[in-house]
Amino acid sequence: MLSFELSDEQRMIRDMARDFAVNDILPVAEHYDQSDEYPWPVVRKAQKAGLVGANIPEEYGGPGLNVLEECLINEELAWGCSGIQTALMLNGLAAWPILLAGSKEQKRYYLPRLTEKNEMAAYALTEPGAGSDVAGIATTAVRKGDEYILNGSKTWITNAPVANFFCVFTKTNPQGRHKGMSVFVVERNTPGVSVSKPIPKMGQHASWTGEIVFEDAHVPAENMLGREGEGFLIAMQVFDRSRPPVAAAAVGVARRAMEEATKYAKERKAFGKPIIVNQGVSFMLADMAIQIEAARLLTHKAAWLVDCGESNTMNSAFAKAFAADTAMKVTTDAVQVFGGYGYSREYPVEKLMRDAKIYQLYEGTSQIQRVIIARELGR
Repeated sequence: MLSFELSDEQRMIRDMARDFAVNDILPVAEHYDQSDEYPWPVVRKAQKAGLVGANIPEEYGGPGLNVLEECLINEELAWGCSGIQTALMLNGLAAWPILLAGSKEQKRYYLPRLTEKNEMAAYALTEPGAGSDVAGIATTAVRKGDEYILNGSKTWITNAPVANFFCVFTKTNPQGRHKGMSVFVVERNTPGVSVSKPIPKMGQHASWTGEIVFEDAHVPAENMLGREGEGFLIAMQVFDRSRPPVAAAAVGVARRAMEEATKYAKERKAFGKPIIVNQGVSFMLADMAIQIEAARLLTHKAAWLVDCGESNTMNSAFAKAFAADTAMKVTTDAVQVFGGYGYSREYPVEKLMRDAKIYQLYEGTSQIQRVIIARELGR
């Protein structure tokens, strides 16, 4: 039986996230966008509410939500502020390699630190010379006795400036391409590990992004997640689970932009009538609604598939590409509806447009999603 109905519990989760966005995120969104401060007060409230690390199982102190339920949360929080939402959701991303490949001992040690101790973590994959080309990373991990010696650097690592530990993807076999990758949990205070100040960005100012440098950093061999050479597979498994919630956040940004544009179009008058009666404006709003609904449905299906244990690689790419492009299109059109006012900070659509662009870039660019789709079609 096919159903698009949320369960009572899922509606409760969505409504809780919506209330949090309205009451705790929206009132401070402009402040954090302009101040570039990290939203610690909001993070702490969200941790108490169970909105951080939502994918962590109950046995480790988390709510144990599935990917679809993560999507429900992400859409609502990003509606309030995409930057704050990203800051809140990164612990869940960093937890995925541990959940997928960690031993029982590793899960018992690291996951409660994200829930009971309210620590922060980061997912360290991207490098200065390797973004879309995941297998092209150059950070090395060389075995020496009971340790691995890490050398290299990571960049554009969200939450790096505030994280207590990182899930770091390395090359344990530099000639092995994707078969030579391995992943380690690395503590921030490890000698030889240094983290930069936040990198200035176009949008999502409340989400801090930084560089991590490893200079002869000694990491215990027991910190490896899974087995040597499994890093690429782990990264791909993470993407299948992380891309739907990212797509959901893009839907939240687009929905907010549509709501703001619709409200303004009802109030703004030109030639004696609200501009919403003009077909040029009303059709833009109609297209926004169509694209947002389609993006949400693609996103929910991609999440549902992985929750059911089915392959969702192509569907996750569908959702990520379409939702990211929708967010950019809808926010750009929202600025157009506002006219000159949309270009000013007096109204929120300027911020929404800046925040939206990153969705076409991180978690795999929109072009890379199309590469994935084409590859899956050719199998």
